[in-house]
Amino acid sequence: MISLYLLEKSQHRSTTLPDMSSLDAITRQLAEGYYSTFRTYAGCRRVIGLSVHLRRLPSVDASDLRRVLIQLLEPYRPGEARVRVMKTKQGEIYIAMEPLRPLPPEVYAEGVRAGTTSIQRNNPRAKSTAFISASDEERKHLAQEGLFEALLVKNGRILEGMTSNFFYVLDDILFTARKDILLGVTRTMVIRAARGRGVEVRYRALKLIQLPAMKEAFITSSSRGIVPIIQIDDMQVGQGRVGQITNELMAAYEEYVMLKAEKI
Repeated sequence: MISLYLLEKSQHRSTTLPDMSSLDAITRQLAEGYYSTFRTYAGCRRVIGLSVHLRRLPSVDASDLRRVLIQLLEPYRPGEARVRVMKTKQGEIYIAMEPLRPLPPEVYAEGVRAGTTSIQRNNPRAKSTAFISASDEERKHLAQEGLFEALLVKNGRILEGMTSNFFYVLDDILFTARKDILLGVTRTMVIRAARGRGVEVRYRALKLIQLPAMKEAFITSSSRGIVPIIQIDDMQVGQGRVGQITNELMAAYEEYVMLKAEKI
């Protein structure tokens, strides 16, 4: 069950919309604005990169938002929650949250299939709610095709996922794009974890013609962590199973989360 709250003058009140079926459904019904989505850790007491998430919302009082989050998350303890904070261009601030539903273990153990798409963000650096509505048809296509994620392609290069950042491995080097993408919180954490494990990281978008040479690939997001990709469109990634570097980084990321998650 999803709960939705409207913040007014340091107070909050529960509210509803006609469609409360998902965080995306709620977002589509609000006026255009900005948002950030994250999951909690340590019994709803910590969040990875919370300061960065809140800075995505222009001119918000972060300390006030933290205070409200602590109150609203209380019913979810000792479990975890998935949270979306939204600010409309008119200045209204909403918080939507639901119990965290972790992905099945086989997603991480076996990997997922992804497809490519030509849809683009108008401003990749801003997490605008308009993109959720603009990508609605692509989301339906993913569901119909049984794909986990759509990868955004521009000028023959894969930049990022529709709801994630994209990484790939060539010659034991980890690559990710740096331009024309949303700089995700988890992306930053994974880069730090990789370098901490001695993995070389370089910034370069993947050319579609390089797909056959790619050995490993994965996507990252705050709610899902690192998700291995074993197929892109009709092309198998590497050996068609989760690669060694990806496995090492999944373990390293979990350790990193426990050390670096911020207190709300």
